[in-house]
Amino acid sequence: MINFQLRAAEPRDVRALVGLIGELADFEQLSHLLRLTPETLAPHLFGERPVVEAVVAELRDVAADGEASGAVSGAASGAVDGATHSGQRVVAFALYFTNFSTFLAQPGLYLEDLYVQPAYRGAGIGKALLSHLGALAVARGYGRFEWSVLDWNENAIRFYEKMGATVMPEWRICRVTGAPLQAFAARDERD
Repeated sequence: MINFQLRAAEPRDVRALVGLIGELADFEQLSHLLRLTPETLAPHLFGERPVVEAVVAELRDVAADGEASGAVSGAASGAVDGATHSGQRVVAFALYFTNFSTFLAQPGLYLEDLYVQPAYRGAGIGKALLSHLGALAVARGYGRFEWSVLDWNENAIRFYEKMGATVMPEWRICRVTGAPLQAFAARDERD
């Protein structure tokens, strides 16, 4: 059994978070879009006006080489850059923020990213992260907890549905970024 704990991310976790987000980008085949660095993430999590929050899952009793002491056979060797702190190693995270539903007339919690390193999947870490965020949404009086999932990620879709989520195929994500965003901003309101 894996000995892990969840806790709010701290400034010392920024390098680990960036490393894990890099792994997530590789998994999602989107690493060519990733511009995140510790310097760009830290102010958004811990600056004067934070816009996101994060919770991390860390292993306890991690040996000096980054391996969890007897935790999982076949576990990945070494820690994500900056992830080991005094016998503990960050192996998963959830990054989230508050949004608002006009239909419910209530705020909600939006999960931007959730990632568990492959060697630690199936150990209850993902369930613990989702349950933690669900409890946080309830404690804050939010009306819902939502996120998106890539349509090809069938394992994640099954996992989310098993946890009680409804995957909504009738909704699509609209996104404007980069040069098109600049064009949006420059448009005359009468166009």
